[in-house]
Amino acid sequence: MKIAMIGLGFMGSTHLKALSNIPGAELVAVSSADPKQLSGDLSGVQGNIGGPGEKLDFSNLRRYADAMEAARDPEVEAVDICLPTSLHAPVAIEALRHGKHVLVEKPMAIDGTVADQMIEEAAKQGRILMTAQVLRFWPEYVVMHDLVKGGSVGQVRAGMFRRRCAAPMWGAWIADPKVSGGGIFDLLIHDVDICLHLFGAPEALASWGYEDMPHGIDILTSEFYYPEIGTVTVTGGWHHPKAYPFSAEYTVVADGGTIEFSTAGRPATLYKANGEAQTLPVAQKSGYQAEIEYFLDCVKVNRQPEICPPAESSLAVKLTRLMVEARKQKGEKVSCHF
Repeated sequence: MKIAMIGLGFMGSTHLKALSNIPGAELVAVSSADPKQLSGDLSGVQGNIGGPGEKLDFSNLRRYADAMEAARDPEVEAVDICLPTSLHAPVAIEALRHGKHVLVEKPMAIDGTVADQMIEEAAKQGRILMTAQVLRFWPEYVVMHDLVKGGSVGQVRAGMFRRRCAAPMWGAWIADPKVSGGGIFDLLIHDVDICLHLFGAPEALASWGYEDMPHGIDILTSEFYYPEIGTVTVTGGWHHPKAYPFSAEYTVVADGGTIEFSTAGRPATLYKANGEAQTLPVAQKSGYQAEIEYFLDCVKVNRQPEICPPAESSLAVKLTRLMVEARKQKGEKVSCHF
């Protein structure tokens, strides 16, 4: 499969590392507006997890400063889009119109309307479109999902999903909510999406929080209301620049026990109702590699991505946008009908 990587920032470099471990995936083109990155020097790339980027050899690849030109490359079969969020839809649609299959980094788009336009274009062109909602492939979340959906822990009674980090400093675009969606779209859309994966869409939600983008603060707590569960909490965001550490965690309470995980040193564990604790076995493969492999397999056999369907990725965008809007209403319950 001949692939173009469009965007060579933090997520682009992360996807490149994963792609290098996938047999049959052939990187043939790269795109970046940064001449240094386009030369293969990703040493200045930073993100909220992992270390700095590497220096790579792009001498045998086609290199594009213009993302649209990369999307039109006639030899490319699939594109992996890791651009600022506001560029996801226009570049994805251009690639689809030129016959490419598209993997696009989360969030799928800056709002639900353009996300739906992407889905319509993929259907029109008969191509595979998938959003890289990586928690659906992250080992600690996969094992929790399988326990819940498999029914072995019984009825879920409550859930909490939290994700926090320092305000990013690696690009001016990410601090502009009109371009990135801010901290809520950067972080919490992961947890919104995993709620959709586990429980479907909530009937209503309520949000609280605070935004002060000049000082790097964009925090929010939302309660999702499900008739059969009660409430599920999604919380977190950006907490000041530079020093604040990244963390992600979940707690899912069910009749048969509580499943819990934290990146701050607590492995995925089932605390059973009978008092026993069971550390859960998790796959050792990177979630990034697993999601790209799955996308490429869907392309190979011409199968729509059932694990990560684009309609749910679009719904995650709509729910996250509604969470941000509901924050202004300071806890008032808002219906989730789209």
